[in-house]
Amino acid sequence: MIILDTILPLFVLLLLGSVLRFTKITTEPFLKTADKLVYYIFFPAMLFWKIGNSTGNTQFSLGLCLAGILAVVLVFGLSLFFIHQSQMPRFQAGSFSQACYRFNTYIGMAIVMNTLGAEGVRHFGILVGFVIPLINVLAVCVLIWHSDQNLNMKEKIVFFARALISNPLILGCVAGLVVSQSGFVFPKVMNNTFGLMTSITLPLALISIGGTLSFKGLACHTRASLVAACFKLLVLPGLGFILLKVFFVTGIPFKTGMIFFCLPTSTAIYVLSAQLNSDTQLASAAIMLSTLFSFVSLSVALLL
Repeated sequence: MIILDTILPLFVLLLLGSVLRFTKITTEPFLKTADKLVYYIFFPAMLFWKIGNSTGNTQFSLGLCLAGILAVVLVFGLSLFFIHQSQMPRFQAGSFSQACYRFNTYIGMAIVMNTLGAEGVRHFGILVGFVIPLINVLAVCVLIWHSDQNLNMKEKIVFFARALISNPLILGCVAGLVVSQSGFVFPKVMNNTFGLMTSITLPLALISIGGTLSFKGLACHTRASLVAACFKLLVLPGLGFILLKVFFVTGIPFKTGMIFFCLPTSTAIYVLSAQLNSDTQLASAAIMLSTLFSFVSLSVALLL
């Protein structure tokens, strides 16, 4: 029942987003605006409020963060090895590599909130705060390395700076942790305000994701997108499980980690691929397959 109660509602909203887009009730400009609202305002506000409202007594799980970082780095290395061995075109390399390890934060937060509560949100927020900067740097490195564009040093530095210091999700996590540790208690008016602001965050995010999912490019990139999905939903969870055991991670942090490892790939790979001239059709196909197959991986994570 936990699978039906937790995962099925998420996929219903994803399907609703696809239906709304297909029937033209939502449009591409609307979806782009919704993405910006969620990414820059509502989701960072949710992270700040949820983490800031959690008790400062929740212990920081170093093992969880180390397992997350090492698993991502290992899969990153394996993706590069596959790119080299398969002689994948440079145009596709950046999109493929991202699809192997980037994760959908919105789906992860929805599941963690529904199953693990405030403590799970706190652990997930800390983990995300460590992993997102690393993932952005890895993704930009591969995209720039394999890009046919002649980027000068200044442009490269700008991309790295954005990846490290301007991510609103990281800023929301950090601000929430500071508030949580300070002992500040949100007054009722602030709780009500943030409650109203963030109540639409995850539904809007999921509907927006559903509206952008597309089978476009799948016919041309079946093999590459399947391999990327296997890296993301089989190899990464397997390595993550082993590393969580190696670092003796148990309880809520262990459950948080397994949900994190089993998440589908992020829709952000499409945007970054477009910015740095990589294969957006491959990115779209990888996102679609990963999202569909994640129903199985997330079900296994919840059963564990």
